[in-house]
This record gives sequence, structure tokens and C-alpha cells, in this order.
Amino acid sequence: MQQTLNPWITRPAPAGGAATAAPEVPVPSAAVISAPLRGMVEPDAADRLSRRAVAGFATPWITGAHGGSGESRIADLIDGARATDHCWPVLQDGGKPRVLLVCRADMGGLTAARSALTQWASGAAPELELLGLAVLADAPGKTPKPLRDFTAIVGGGAPRYWTLPWVEAWRHGESTTAPPTREYQRFIADLAALITDTTPSNTN
Repeated sequence: MQQTLNPWITRPAPAGGAATAAPEVPVPSAAVISAPLRGMVEPDAADRLSRRAVAGFATPWITGAHGGSGESRIADLIDGARATDHCWPVLQDGGKPRVLLVCRADMGGLTAARSALTQWASGAAPELELLGLAVLADAPGKTPKPLRDFTAIVGGGAPRYWTLPWVEAWRHGESTTAPPTREYQRFIADLAALITDTTPSNTN
């Protein structure tokens, strides 16, 4: 699993700073830009995710960039999470939802995620706090290098992204619990830290 911050928009660590003890529950570093950007061109209407009014509460909302993205699987892993059926959530109470975008690590899935991130960055999505992008492996074994490279490009358009390995048990419907692998355990811990972090988002 790789949890990566956008290398172009992440605030660099101060040089020569004094070493400090790690917090008990480290919160993944926030990107400098975690909100829509002026001047971004929104994708064509056919490439945009639709909006869906949702009631109730979720921490966070899980939005698949395409069918078969794994949004329901990811929602099952995170306490309090709810899937949005491949739509941006719009809260009926007017609140600002925290959203995790999910896609598969094939060309179609990554292209759909790129369109969704472009929609968000252009301001064409509803108001929300985007936590990041989770990219789920689409097959067993090592992801081919061209797809790994494309994943890095697409992930650079999100505040953060995680790459998660294939889970064979899910193919057979054998489990809805979190895989014991390090990658998924770290991913779940990262999300828990982000969800409980009350620091206001940057709006630069």
C-alpha cells in the first residue's frame, strides 16, 4: 500500500527543524491545496459524476468513480462509512460531507477517477471535503508499470492517495472484514486519523 501526498502541492517539511516526538495517532499531512482551484476546466458532462441527495451521517462518504470501483467493499471496512452509489453526496442539512473517492487500478477506472478529480478541482462538484483517492488493485499480482505510472499521475490530482492490493477472498464473497495485510491496516488507520482530525481545511 502506498499513501502518497501530491508532490506538487504538499507543503515541504521545514529544513533543519528540531526533532519532535511522533504523536500517538499521527494524522497524514494535509495538502496545501485541498479545495477546488481557479482556472481548472471542468470535464464534459458525460464524464462527470452526478449528484445525489443523502440523509443521515457518515464518516466518511465513499464515492466510487465508476461501477465496480469497490466503494461498497471500502465502506464495509470503515466504521460509520456509507457508499454513495457512484455519485457525489449532497447533504440534506446543507453540511459539507467528507468524501473518499475510490477506483480500480485499470485504465478505465483510473480514467474515471481522473475525470472525477477534475470535476472536483474545477468546482463543478458539490461542496465537499475530499479526503483523497483509494486505488484498488484490479487483479492479483503486481500492477504493470504503465498503470502504476498512470496511478501516480491521477493520484497527484487528489489531496492524498492510497494504492491497495488485491484481496482474493473478496472475489468469492468470503469476507467483509478488513484484510490483515499491512496496506489495508495502514489505510484504515490513516482514514481514522483524518476523520477525527478537527483542523480546518485549507482554502487557499
